[in-house]
Amino acid sequence: MGIMTFLRNRAGYVLVGAIAFAIIAFIVGDLIGTGKPFWEASQRVVGTIDGEDISIDEFTPKVDQSVEQFKQQYGGGAVNPQMQAMAVDNAWQTEVARVLLSKEYNRLGLTISGDELFDLLQGTNPSPLILQYFGNPQTGQFDRAAVISSLKAQSKDANLRAQWNLLQVEVEKQALQQKYANLIRNSVYVSSLEANDEHVNRNKLANFRYVSLNYASILDNTVKLTDADYQAYYDEHKLMFKNPTETRSLEFVNFSIEPTAADSAAVKAQVAKLAEEFKVTPNDSLFAANNSDVKVPFNYIGKGKLDPAVDSVIFNYPAGSFYGPTFSGNSYKLIKVVSSRFSPDSVKARHILLDPAKMGGEAAATKLADSLKSLAQNGANFAELAKKFSVDGSKDSGGDLGTFARGAMVPEFENASFDGNPGDYKVVKSQFGIHLINIQKHIGSSKVAKLAYIEKSLSPSSKTRDAAYRKATTFLNEVKDDNFSELAKKNKYLVSAAENLNPTQGYAAGLENPRQLIRAAYDAKKGEVLPEVYTMDNGFVVARLTNVKPKGQLALSDVKDQIESAVRNQKKAKMLTEKLNSALSGASSIDQVAQKVGQPVNPLQNIVFANPVIPGVAQENKLIGSVFGAQVGKLSKAIEGAAGVYAFVVDGFSNPAPLANTFKQKQVMVEGIAQRSLGQAFQALQDKAEIKDNRVKFY
Repeated sequence: MGIMTFLRNRAGYVLVGAIAFAIIAFIVGDLIGTGKPFWEASQRVVGTIDGEDISIDEFTPKVDQSVEQFKQQYGGGAVNPQMQAMAVDNAWQTEVARVLLSKEYNRLGLTISGDELFDLLQGTNPSPLILQYFGNPQTGQFDRAAVISSLKAQSKDANLRAQWNLLQVEVEKQALQQKYANLIRNSVYVSSLEANDEHVNRNKLANFRYVSLNYASILDNTVKLTDADYQAYYDEHKLMFKNPTETRSLEFVNFSIEPTAADSAAVKAQVAKLAEEFKVTPNDSLFAANNSDVKVPFNYIGKGKLDPAVDSVIFNYPAGSFYGPTFSGNSYKLIKVVSSRFSPDSVKARHILLDPAKMGGEAAATKLADSLKSLAQNGANFAELAKKFSVDGSKDSGGDLGTFARGAMVPEFENASFDGNPGDYKVVKSQFGIHLINIQKHIGSSKVAKLAYIEKSLSPSSKTRDAAYRKATTFLNEVKDDNFSELAKKNKYLVSAAENLNPTQGYAAGLENPRQLIRAAYDAKKGEVLPEVYTMDNGFVVARLTNVKPKGQLALSDVKDQIESAVRNQKKAKMLTEKLNSALSGASSIDQVAQKVGQPVNPLQNIVFANPVIPGVAQENKLIGSVFGAQVGKLSKAIEGAAGVYAFVVDGFSNPAPLANTFKQKQVMVEGIAQRSLGQAFQALQDKAEIKDNRVKFY
């Protein structure tokens, strides 16, 4: 991938400054001319990071770029609400890092000098980014000549100059990040004693037997909790109750729009009629394309691409067969097997892509492709031809596309590659231009089929949707802030809860596509019914805001429901500890203790300190820590754990061999600590900074 490819992905940034300036000039001019209050500009601020406003105009292109990255990562499909929320959050975190780290670099005096930048761009120590875009993928060697040539060309090419400016910014940013990371790393030290302790903690084995009294052995309704119990637990664990961001909770009724029995019958009848028409249609592919809810390309496909219920049988059908209607996965399937054959599992190929728009039209591009084909067939170096004529990013690697399976390329390209033979040269047209393809190798072989495919989803009718919406509207009109649960119960509606929703999340338990609902929750006051019926993918929702937890230290009242189970277990622990200590009194063996409390003795072997888990029970840090601090053969006192109260006796320890390579152990520990420290340092910068996040107003 060359510099053009790199900067195409970031092209939006080139215009951001100019666009932002034009917008600001327009607004300021308009305000001066009309006398509007200047504070209206604050309505365009997505957030403020340590005093720096982030406007919606500069933030939107960065969200768009993040969305495009998600699309590429997940196969280029549509972005769902969860992915959209993640893209927004990714763009925001990038802005937070940009502002805070830039200030930290300045405070620490971290800079990139002119000599360093020269070295990073074209010297003996090039940036990883430069190596990525100007490295030879086959040899791994840095092509300095290509860099110098491109740098010289920018003086005559404004577009290339702008792209180099962007690349230089990225190179400097990465270099500063590396300097900062090295600074953090060099502040970390691990002593030989610490290295040996870590070795022992991960390799020393303990064998012990224990007796436990589980908290579940006491019924919850027999344990009465007081305000003092809650307060004591809260005070002891106060640091656990810091909220990183404001959260809100809802109770809601979801008026489902699931298909009714009548809807199912109607769809079934429609599919049966469609099947009869499909069987006799003269144009299978066109009929399927016009009638299917899910578009499957009319192309050869291999096993594993369809719904499992269909995939398991359809490849056993001969050409000309008809399959269905069959219901699976909430839809009916109708399939005609048009043809089937054996085909390669994957293809290794290379190509030259020509752009007709730059060559005077499609005819001229095709003519050139044919000429290049003749040259290649007569022994010309294909890789050199690709470097000279191709407009694709693969040209720098001689047009090499590597190995790809079906579905990876556009249909025209795929058909030519899989239908031809190794050594063939084929000229094909696609949406990207004119390709000259050289098929280098076919790998594997399996059965593929060309299918005319129809899928009809079982979806609710408009009548069903209208009925659900009327119910939701009626409920919204009748409900008050103080009678939500009572009115729902009276109407036999199920009340569900969505707890601790942060302002930017794109999901909520029991709800599909809830962004508008969450945004409305952040405009409401605690106890209010939200003002409208909200449309989800799975129903119509009426909701009420039940709780608001502020950012920062939460009060006991904010977490009382959350800690109720833990407080009850703490009280049970006191009761069971008293019982177990009584059994331990006068006992000389763990078997006697077990007999007194009526519980079995449980043996455990080969437990390590670094993994404090009782298999099948729980993670028991206090118990395992006590085991490794105990004497062999001595009965312990009662230990309050996560799942119950324990008593134990150690049967023996197995010590590991001495640490053979202390330096290597220290190096591994330093790397881990440095990585955590870098994250902790950035978190400290965020905690110290004043950050106001208004994204919920825009997304």
